[in-house]
Amino acid sequence: MPNPYAEAGVDTAAGDLAVELMKSAVAATHNAQVLGGVGGFAGLYDVAFLKDFSHPLLATSTDGVGTKVAIAQAIDKHDTIGQDLVGMVVDDIVVVGAKPLFMTDYIACGRVVPNRIADIVAGIARGCAETGTALVGGETAEHPGLLGPDDYDVAGAATGVVEADAQLGAHLVQDGDVVLAIESSGLHSNGYSLVRHILASRNVGFTDQLPEFAGVTVGEALLEPTRLYTTPLLDLLAQHPGAVHSLSHVTGGGIAANLARVLPVGSWVEVDRSTWQPLPVFRVLASMAGTPIEDTEGTWNLGIGMFAVVSAGAAADVIASLGAAGMPTWPVGTIATSARDLTGFEQGAKGVDGGAVRLVGSYAG
Repeated sequence: MPNPYAEAGVDTAAGDLAVELMKSAVAATHNAQVLGGVGGFAGLYDVAFLKDFSHPLLATSTDGVGTKVAIAQAIDKHDTIGQDLVGMVVDDIVVVGAKPLFMTDYIACGRVVPNRIADIVAGIARGCAETGTALVGGETAEHPGLLGPDDYDVAGAATGVVEADAQLGAHLVQDGDVVLAIESSGLHSNGYSLVRHILASRNVGFTDQLPEFAGVTVGEALLEPTRLYTTPLLDLLAQHPGAVHSLSHVTGGGIAANLARVLPVGSWVEVDRSTWQPLPVFRVLASMAGTPIEDTEGTWNLGIGMFAVVSAGAAADVIASLGAAGMPTWPVGTIATSARDLTGFEQGAKGVDGGAVRLVGSYAG
């Protein structure tokens, strides 16, 4: 019997196969709180444990991966995009001191290719497992005629919980606090529209090889997965209670703007560029663009994936703890509240009336 839906371009059988291929990866993220397994209309998560909290606050975040997916599509490599999605969503939740509980994902595509969808979801599942987040549901939507056959986009949302009196934020930041930078793994998932524009202007393809990216193609270098900070940061908060006052995830908007969001109004800090050397990928791209690397500070993270604002007395312990967890960390500045001219500072961002930040000096190397 003819299948009108299939004739319209929607392959439900392929969708069912994709679910079968991803089921084991998704199930591996489940814990005792997850009810019902994979395939229900809604994911169920038992939150009876919240009764043991004095004042639980739920934290939620949603995001995507942006145009980084265009590079994955161009070189037909889809097993890392899922980790990028988890990083963009879950690492926003830990910024307020919350532990992520569960996540859902959404994949829109022009055509369901089961192995491709399974690769994407397997990456999401690995990221969820690494951050202690249960992947409780998701949706793969086929949009023929709206998206090209090999086009797709991904998005996700997660929920976490934190005790009200353990919430991190600008309200805890004090004069004299130390700002620590935590190393990124590369571009993470921001600024790829600029990356693609630079490469196109120089006629560099994603399958090309450059000496600076020894042994891998340009596309493979640019798909370096987003570093996941949640587990080391939660361990840090448990081991050193009260040491960390605020955290900032360096994503869209760049370095200064994201730090300014987690500082109180009236505070300021100068971030010393000489304390770190931007990762090679940033120098290569800036050189291709013919622009000073400083001009990209509002777009790329330049090697800093997170900031931690900590009490001065705890800075050395925090650096040691994160370093032992494989997260190189170093001091970049000190919070001040004294009156001064703030011309040239970034003051707040994304609707937040925060502190003032500017980068000073020259980069190392």
